[in-house]
Amino acid sequence: MQTTITIDPDYLTRQLASLLAIPSPTGFTDEVVRHVAEELERLGLHVVLTRRGAIRARRRGAARRPARSIVSHVDTLGAQVKALKANGRLELVPIGHWSARFAEGARASIMSDRGVYRGTVLPLKASGHTFNEEVDSQPSGWPHVELRVDALSRDVHDLAGLGIDIGDIVAIDPQPEFLDNGYIVSRHLDDKAGVAVMLAALEAMQREQVETPVDSYWLFTIGEEVGVGASAVLTPEIASLVAVDNGTTAPGQNSSEFGVTLAMADQTGPFDYHLSRKLHALCLDHGVRVQKDVFRYYRSDAASAVEAGHDVRTALLTFGVDASHGYERIHLNALVSLARLLVIYAASEVLIERDAEEVAPGLEGFTHQDLPEAEQAQSSEDQP
Repeated sequence: MQTTITIDPDYLTRQLASLLAIPSPTGFTDEVVRHVAEELERLGLHVVLTRRGAIRARRRGAARRPARSIVSHVDTLGAQVKALKANGRLELVPIGHWSARFAEGARASIMSDRGVYRGTVLPLKASGHTFNEEVDSQPSGWPHVELRVDALSRDVHDLAGLGIDIGDIVAIDPQPEFLDNGYIVSRHLDDKAGVAVMLAALEAMQREQVETPVDSYWLFTIGEEVGVGASAVLTPEIASLVAVDNGTTAPGQNSSEFGVTLAMADQTGPFDYHLSRKLHALCLDHGVRVQKDVFRYYRSDAASAVEAGHDVRTALLTFGVDASHGYERIHLNALVSLARLLVIYAASEVLIERDAEEVAPGLEGFTHQDLPEAEQAQSSEDQP
């Protein structure tokens, strides 16, 4: 297996910048799907789309089964118009789970049938000159913010005249910064950074003509932020699903903004024992920095695939994100490390040949979880 694979960091960051520039809250993903599909086709992959736009790109290997898949999601957090308010502003509900604290002050685009309007998400009491200390003491939450539209909108009649309506999608500006020291700060790095990582891994594989023992499917979903993710994009040939998403570098967590963070469990339970161990071993064998973590309040495309009835082994590889679902920060080191691991994994040998079939008779070829006897540590007083 080729182990000297080189990930192009400039390609990765260019793709990430392009992805961040395309608004794609869940429910408004057609244009980002077009961008990703066109890039996959440019790289030479065979691309198919589901009705609503989930992408499945197949890269041929020596055998069709047991195929591997890697998945990230192109949809992001956002909001929708809940009501047109008497003061000419808009009440919002969130798309996905994120705090209104991070919405306050955000610039945004309202996707109306008559075009795109710009605006700002503000707390209900936004002026210190009017409300004095109440600007700091008012409650936080979605009922306590509103969207000010940058157009003549004094009342409900004006809003209706602009063509703004209940249910309109609101895209939050990412405001990205790419710093010379490798840090990247932006909204929506979850999971556009994961998409860029997958594209960078594929670009390297195509450039260096990496051969793989089995087909690999590169999947991009459109509804992960609302829980449906990879529920309808897998094929029967796929035996394993590795999700690429954000890890949480927060107090009490072991994730890092450097290297690869391997999630061992999330709120849906443990990830596949054998696949997770393999990914960890590949990191150690190939000098990829790795740390493990467990997430309490987190789910990914892997969960939606299993809940939809797909009997696939699942794992979760993450890049550490500070302030996830807020104004997020990552480091290029983690993205490059993760892209390199994806290539190593795709090219690695198949260890569980039985996985080529969805079901097989008897126990022949079935896995073991036998572990060696643990060595008992002795205190200095017990030693002869």
